[in-house]
Amino acid sequence: MTHKEKTLLSFDFGLRWIGCAVGQTLTGTASPQASLQAKDGIPRWEDIEALLLNWKPDAVIVGLPLNMDGSTSEMSLRARKFGNRIHGRFGITVHFADERLSSFEARGDIIDDTGSRDFKNQSIDSRSAAIILESWMREP
Repeated sequence: MTHKEKTLLSFDFGLRWIGCAVGQTLTGTASPQASLQAKDGIPRWEDIEALLLNWKPDAVIVGLPLNMDGSTSEMSLRARKFGNRIHGRFGITVHFADERLSSFEARGDIIDDTGSRDFKNQSIDSRSAAIILESWMREP
């Protein structure tokens, strides 16, 4: 990364919900956004386009759900396909990031923040997207 401030958008790919977060390199922080509904991993592409138009990110980060041993899984192949489609449709640079344990960490964050294990009103997916983005920004 250069020293220029960049806005980034990240996605935590899922079959029913796709988490979303926006962040910037200046602060190294990310904020969860509303999760996007998906049908068998396919989002409403107009929702993705609206996010890109609203935030005007310099790049998109897509989490790859790798197996614990680092090998690819069916879901990581689908997440990569999702990221490649974003690049193909919108021409924006897409990077991929290891997202192992991000959902676990997101659940822990929500419990710490609310003191509750009731996740119904909390977006684990978008919190995971924020964790993925912040982790990616910390990498050299």
